[in-house]
Amino acid sequence: MKLQPDKFDVQTINGYGPGWIGLDGERITTSLVVGSRGQRFDWGCARYGDLSAAHFARLAELGPELVLFGSGERLRFPQSAWLQALMERRIGIETMDTAAACRTYNILAGEGRHVVAALLLETP
Repeated sequence: MKLQPDKFDVQTINGYGPGWIGLDGERITTSLVVGSRGQRFDWGCARYGDLSAAHFARLAELGPELVLFGSGERLRFPQSAWLQALMERRIGIETMDTAAACRTYNILAGEGRHVVAALLLETP
């Protein structure tokens, strides 16, 4: 699906599909973290089973007000032990499928919120 967002001063997700995300016109095919304050890095996981507390602790270090966890093609909640670092810093987390996380990230980032999207991209 191709998105047509308004022009924002933050990096935006302008498309997504099975196994890919369009970020500022670039096609990304690996799981990634994208933030409204310019953060962008490979998340180092290729499937849900690869995730651990270390993945979410790295998100906590960014200090956002909210983390959007895109769990892939379908909704899967993170284990509570994985979220300890976020809870200790009182950082909110919302879990949704990756497509919904892409849409939600654009809205919140466009509003000027300090948001980070952790997007799981699994090979179809």
